[in-house]
Amino acid sequence: MTTMTNASVREFKMPDVGEGLTEAEILKWYVQPGDTVTDGQVVCEVETAKAAVELPIPYDGVVRALHFPEGTTVDVGTSIIAVDVSGGAAPATEAPAPAAEPEPVPEEPAAGPAAGPAARQPVLVGYGVATSSTRRRPRKPAAPDATAQQAAVAVQQELNGHAPAAPAAGAPRPLAKPPVRKLAKDLGVDLASVTPTGPDGIITREDVHAAVAAAPQAAPETAAPAAVTAPAPVAAPASSDTARETRIPVKGVRKATAAAMVGSAFTAPHVTEFVTVDVTRTMKLVEELKQDKEFAGLRVNPLLLIAKALLVAIRRNPDINASWDEAAQEIVVKHYVNLGIAAATPRGLIVPNIKDAHAKTLPQLAESLGELVSTAREGKTSPAAMQGGTVTITNVGVFGVDTGTPILNPGESAILAVGAIKPQPWVHKGKVKPRQVTTLALSFDHRLVDGELGSKVLADVAAILEQPKRLITWA
Repeated sequence: MTTMTNASVREFKMPDVGEGLTEAEILKWYVQPGDTVTDGQVVCEVETAKAAVELPIPYDGVVRALHFPEGTTVDVGTSIIAVDVSGGAAPATEAPAPAAEPEPVPEEPAAGPAAGPAARQPVLVGYGVATSSTRRRPRKPAAPDATAQQAAVAVQQELNGHAPAAPAAGAPRPLAKPPVRKLAKDLGVDLASVTPTGPDGIITREDVHAAVAAAPQAAPETAAPAAVTAPAPVAAPASSDTARETRIPVKGVRKATAAAMVGSAFTAPHVTEFVTVDVTRTMKLVEELKQDKEFAGLRVNPLLLIAKALLVAIRRNPDINASWDEAAQEIVVKHYVNLGIAAATPRGLIVPNIKDAHAKTLPQLAESLGELVSTAREGKTSPAAMQGGTVTITNVGVFGVDTGTPILNPGESAILAVGAIKPQPWVHKGKVKPRQVTTLALSFDHRLVDGELGSKVLADVAAILEQPKRLITWA
């Protein structure tokens, strides 16, 4: 990390963009050293344990340095960018590459004049680095003969139980992506001893595996001294095995979700009840509402009426909308409903919630659901939108699944899973007819919700979906 000491340079620190978060990963920089920034301009996108968030800079100036490359996880309160607020232009030499942090793939120099920040395109995580307009001085790859000599020396040192010698102070740092650096570290390979075959002298995963495979061939046939106590290096898998497995770092939203689900599953005693429901009338009502001018421009689907049915059931059985306070040994009954909707996103499962959903009319609820879904798909859900939920709906039916046993969202006492709606033979008015049928599953925390209360809530939701006119009489 680079630290600026000039009095006119302001250090912008990683803020706590969510309640109680301690770290965030830098996904994308939208500025580079030498760029001019203004108060409120977005300079980077970071991913927390809750969502991806864009960070605006709070002052005007010229970017002096970016302290961390993309893909680095930074603690809250750590300076991430230095901005000269004196108004002077930043020399190009004042943008050193981070020395102690993993280095990203160097960007290609722009073919034409440098473009402004607005011309830079965001990068999808895991899909490489977008072409940037930032011009950097190209690095010269090490000469092949020198690299081979370094490899032989490194192999000999490792066989003798000694760590490979560090590169000379003036030697350029080998070019490699962070995952490749981690692979080399895990396999005990010194990147300075690896011959790069990637474009512009970049070391690839195959180069690292090739260096490991070549080590025994370059080693002398004499046995290592018996006094060597260093552990033998772990044998690397054959390079062909990389096509059979993919390792994905667990971090950000997915890491937080995994921790929350484990904590919930082994803290709250779960009970799940099921009911199969004839929703033919509900599906007819959905089609009617689509033609209603009051719902013009709004997305009307079965989930809307299921959400409304759950809200009505909670109104009739308010004790289901509660949480367990372990420290105080109290049950906290909520007199409001922040309705969570589980959403699958490229970064993992998130559960944003509709604040005060109990007070919304059906058109207002439809509007809120539409905004929630579109925001989640764009990856712009804010941390605040995922805090304070009281009860959740997860719609597994969109994947063709009949139902499931959902795990409670931490801090909530109930979650409703909705299965696929399919035509099935059903006894209706004494005759077997094809009807639209689905299965609902309600999981609840048995510490504060007993079987009677959970059954009443599930039965109420089913009754409304069978006879949606109850939305009028019960609401």
